[in-house]
Amino acid sequence: MNETAIDWRDLHLFLAVARDGGLSAAAKATGRSPATLGRRMLALERAIGRDLFIRHDRGYELTADARQLLTDLTDVETRIIQLTKPSNGTENPVVKISAGSWTTLHLLKRIDQITGTPADIRLRFIAAENILDIPHREIVIGFRNSRPTEPSLAGRKMSRVEFAPYATPKAPQKWIKVIADTPSARWVDRMIGNDAIHEVNAPRNSLDLALLGQGIALLPTFIGDTEPTLNRVDDTIAELAHDQWIVTHHDDRHLPEVRRAIDRMYHALE
Repeated sequence: MNETAIDWRDLHLFLAVARDGGLSAAAKATGRSPATLGRRMLALERAIGRDLFIRHDRGYELTADARQLLTDLTDVETRIIQLTKPSNGTENPVVKISAGSWTTLHLLKRIDQITGTPADIRLRFIAAENILDIPHREIVIGFRNSRPTEPSLAGRKMSRVEFAPYATPKAPQKWIKVIADTPSARWVDRMIGNDAIHEVNAPRNSLDLALLGQGIALLPTFIGDTEPTLNRVDDTIAELAHDQWIVTHHDDRHLPEVRRAIDRMYHALE
């Protein structure tokens, strides 16, 4: 066996193909296409120097070497599960979520709907305007402004996001400026330059100031429209409108806690 040539992810895919008896069923379990699984199984056979499957039209039959490999990998899988399960067996699994300030605020207002009643998952929010690395597991679920292009990622399209200016009825007709590298912050900077009544570096603080009647804040409509003391003072900004996607890794999206979190967030935010 040429250990340096083995892609250990292929062993995970092998388990699916071996247990499901073919490429089509394993494709549903892994989120990979049958063609991709076929190529990965050929690569695994070449790497270990043994035939693992007898290929029939009706499915994949395991060779003796494959049956032994399945037994060995199942033992390893069982040991890993034992080593990584919660110590007391009662702790809810943690799902790490990355989203921008506004989406995080929107999710926090619906936290009970997402965690369940009684709660069966715990959420760890990482509010960040930059994109965190899902393939390297900085987070498990991320909210993105466009469809994921990385082959290892899966995405679920959400409703479209729009931005509009908001203020209280008696607020000064001056903008609150956010000093951040986001499309909405850059739009305000381009429109008003230094002519702002206040400047903040955290987007959430522009909402705080708008609620205090201090000026005009550019907010996503899913935030501004839910604040009863704020009014839209102009139309939505067409160039800032974008789709939103819930993104996760193909290997993680079938985990029960991840699937529950995605389904609940999707329905909570629609």
